[in-house]
Amino acid sequence: MQHTTTWDKLISKKRFETTDPKYSTDESVRGEFQRDYDRIVFSSAFRRLQNKTQVMPMPESDFVHTRLTHSLEASVVGRSLGRIVGKSILERYPDLAQEKHIQEADFGDVVAAACLAHDIGNPPFGHSGEDAISAFFESETAQPYLATLTEAEKADLQRFEGNAAGFRVLTYTYPAHCSLPGGLSLTYTTLATFTKYPKESLPLVKNTRNTSEKKYGFFQTEKTWFNTIAQELGLLKKGVDGEVFYHRHPLAFLVEAADDICYRIIDFEDGLKLGLVPQEQGLDLLRQILDDNPNRKSSLTFYDWREEIGYLRARIIGKLIEETTTIFLQHEQEILQGAYDTPLINELSCKPVLDKIKDLSIRLIYQNRPVLEIEAAGFEVLGGLLDACVKAVFRPESKHHRKLAALIPSHYLELPDTATDYQRIIHITDFVASLTDQAALGLYRKIKGIELPRMY
Repeated sequence: MQHTTTWDKLISKKRFETTDPKYSTDESVRGEFQRDYDRIVFSSAFRRLQNKTQVMPMPESDFVHTRLTHSLEASVVGRSLGRIVGKSILERYPDLAQEKHIQEADFGDVVAAACLAHDIGNPPFGHSGEDAISAFFESETAQPYLATLTEAEKADLQRFEGNAAGFRVLTYTYPAHCSLPGGLSLTYTTLATFTKYPKESLPLVKNTRNTSEKKYGFFQTEKTWFNTIAQELGLLKKGVDGEVFYHRHPLAFLVEAADDICYRIIDFEDGLKLGLVPQEQGLDLLRQILDDNPNRKSSLTFYDWREEIGYLRARIIGKLIEETTTIFLQHEQEILQGAYDTPLINELSCKPVLDKIKDLSIRLIYQNRPVLEIEAAGFEVLGGLLDACVKAVFRPESKHHRKLAALIPSHYLELPDTATDYQRIIHITDFVASLTDQAALGLYRKIKGIELPRMY
């Protein structure tokens, strides 16, 4: 396979276009991949990330990161990763620039856009929210509603995946909203770069060492879309005939790396500033990543340890960006051939220190008692909302259920008569997963009679 041909197909400006071509913009002013970035920024799903859990559920401190600030920071790191890699790729394959007019900035914009959206499908209460949705659909209560579903459709719900929900957010148009399909109408390349797990929920690949096979990236409702993207871009096929199962787009490795870098370092920074991680222990680990000589005299004097953390974080992220791009370029041919499938962060020279930071973060931050208590409450909240909403759709003869249905935005309920039970359930799951932490808790309290709405 010619590598130039491969990159030529992988970097494509084709999109699920939902606008009149006459309104297309001058690409010399705003490139196609920058348009992707802008569309994500202006989407309501992205805006809702400001009230979704990153480190601390429903934080009282205005310092703590939310999914929104995390996504913005990941996109900044991703843009740097993409541009550095893009510069080298264009030097290796000059025809990409000369004949296809692909620029260094295109690589950066693609990765930045995919990073910006990487958490856009996450439900309330973080990974605990995913577990709560899965648990509801595995419960006896849910089984009567799943009777007509295929095994793959059941797997979508019983192993609910925020990555697949994100792909749906980006590509699905509700019938009640518009007659044109394609969601945000992003380019195929950005959508493929977003998809870290380019497979459907089945088959389940057990005990795999390949990172791209550990989860799935799209529901049954969107697998035709992804198959179209994969074939257009020439992604390498996995699995047997009939399975929508592919190797990653190479730039998806950079999205994963940007996310890994940010949550490892910046979540740890949050833990330090919240007092959950001992100050000296945390600072020592950050200094170890830089491998600074403790006897080396510095021209800087910090009078506030919090400022030193910010300084260390900036230097660390710069170092990790540089090293990550070097690793990617060293493995470029293996990645293009589908022979490489491990997180780039695993090959960083400071991985032992990053592993210590990860272990400490799990123990002192993510498993901090208030976090666990809120996540446990969130588990009950999401299960209760799904139970109420599914009954409202499937048992409309009850006056109580009709009142519950009236609380659900109409576009989640308006489907053609030919809609399947799976499609109806997916729409309800869309609604619950789209809620912010506070909105989910507030709605649950109201429908359970724990809290009454204010009357104006």
